[in-house]
Amino acid sequence: MGRNVRTIIISLVVCAVLLCFLTPARSDEGPPVFTLEESISMALERSLHIRSARELVRESESLRKERFTSFLPALSTSYGYRRLDETPTMSFPGMGERTTGTRDNYVWSLELTQPVFTGGALSGSYDLAARGVHISKLQETTTIQDVVLDVREAYFAILTAERVREVALQAVEQLRAHRDTAQSFYDVGVIPRNDLLHAEVELADGIQNLMVAENSLELAKARFNTVLRRDIGAPVAVEDILTYRPFEGNLEACLAEAMAGRSELEIYELQVQQSERAVNVTKSGFYPSVAFTANYSRYGDTPGVSGNSYTDKDDWYLLAVAKWNFWEWGKTRYAVDASRRRVDQARNARDNLSELIALEVKNAYLSLREAEHRIAVTEAAVLQAEENYRLNVERYREQVGTTTEVIDAQTLLTRARSSYFNALSAYHLALGELERAMGTIYEVPGNGG
Repeated sequence: MGRNVRTIIISLVVCAVLLCFLTPARSDEGPPVFTLEESISMALERSLHIRSARELVRESESLRKERFTSFLPALSTSYGYRRLDETPTMSFPGMGERTTGTRDNYVWSLELTQPVFTGGALSGSYDLAARGVHISKLQETTTIQDVVLDVREAYFAILTAERVREVALQAVEQLRAHRDTAQSFYDVGVIPRNDLLHAEVELADGIQNLMVAENSLELAKARFNTVLRRDIGAPVAVEDILTYRPFEGNLEACLAEAMAGRSELEIYELQVQQSERAVNVTKSGFYPSVAFTANYSRYGDTPGVSGNSYTDKDDWYLLAVAKWNFWEWGKTRYAVDASRRRVDQARNARDNLSELIALEVKNAYLSLREAEHRIAVTEAAVLQAEENYRLNVERYREQVGTTTEVIDAQTLLTRARSSYFNALSAYHLALGELERAMGTIYEVPGNGG
């Protein structure tokens, strides 16, 4: 039995020493204190996901501009050299052979081409690119909303971990006070040794739980730093806003806002429109294309294309060309049919997303109301557990209660406090998820993003 006591005491000392080392040293100034708004602003400014989304917007805008240039005239030039195997000649009756050209022939041409009619191919392609710009901007909005939700989750994870650590620290203090009381009773022979050992073992467990809570807090801070792209070990503190503020909206209003405000739904609607427009682009294969061409050329037998004795030095022409592929074994018809199938697919995806968003909103709303109810229940439970613990401590001091009753009351109090703070955290997380599900843009003061 003596060996067991020494083992327990050594364990307590080791745990206490480790706790001292694990507790971060605090300078006089302390770590920077972040508000939720400041945290979101920093994350939006530094997020690589948002930077990628903005690059996608720029890419889409460049593609739209590239498609617009197809409406404008194209100007091209060419320069060529041709050497014949022999000097061109021609035989004339009674005159013999006469030279009609040169072996060295140079030509430089300048040509302008302007499309006149393409059956809607050019306008359709431009419209697709323009809608693509809008889609990429909506995707940027979606990315911003996701980053905001990540920040809120990381922020409240720190607050929750801090509260759980406080509860664990209070539990250690209460268990240590009970152990001291049990020690004094044991010293005067009031309680048996087993009661003292029970109190010491529970204190050792409480210290271990405190160490776990400390590690959880450090991990929460590391995740917060990662989301904000700070050094993972940088000290951090957050403003305590883990309080209850009622949410006044009802489910019907939340669903209506989600159907009107979710950027993902607008993206899918634009994709449906793109698919419909793509059908018209494909149909352009049924029509002829018309283009206008103007050409100016210079010729010569030297690189300077300054003419020769046999041809004009330069010439120009205007040309209007109509081209119509009127028979390709149904190629265009099959392509149009495939485009129409893609329209149906896009509509099905849009409708399916609408149903999933409705489910997402309802799930977040019910989770919010559940957490709200848990806050009220656990808050009352904390008051009852505190009174129960106080009564059992008094009974033990008067020696009308047992160590087991005190420890059970303390365990109940720790559980009630943890449940209360977890309910508060769950409420704020559910509120963030509900706002995300509704497509709410979190407005950050002074942030133009």
